[in-house]
Amino acid sequence: MPVTEELTLPESVQDFIEKWRDKPGNLIMVLHKVQEAFGYVPRGVALELARELDVPLAKMYDIITFYHFFKLEKPGRNPVSVCMGTACYIKGGQDLIAELEDLLGIGLNAVTEDGEFSVEAVRCVGCCGLAPVLVVNEEIHGKVTKEKLPEILAKHREVSAE
Repeated sequence: MPVTEELTLPESVQDFIEKWRDKPGNLIMVLHKVQEAFGYVPRGVALELARELDVPLAKMYDIITFYHFFKLEKPGRNPVSVCMGTACYIKGGQDLIAELEDLLGIGLNAVTEDGEFSVEAVRCVGCCGLAPVLVVNEEIHGKVTKEKLPEILAKHREVSAE
């Protein structure tokens, strides 16, 4: 598979691979760096890493699919994470997910057709006093109601358009 422009490993990732090449636990560390660079682990990059680190591709995918942190699909420009920790769940986290699905026309772990938003349910984000919480582009929104969602989405849509 030819490596496209999008799948070219940034120099910082290549340097990181060299730094970690012979260290125990290198595969998870390198995958974290790849996810940081791309927002997910592209298949072409996984193939290249398997060759580069002399690791069976199956072992690499065992790790990628075992840990919830790693993603196999490119997220939207505005990733939305809905906290489903105990406090958020009790205070309406599931209702927020249902409303986001209606507003965006997608389910969990999907990306809108225009690539603008993706939605995922996550474990506790550590803001229980603000429940229910959702995180968009690493910005925490607390005490969210279904009525506030259109405004939150519009804000982030505008920012990504700039």
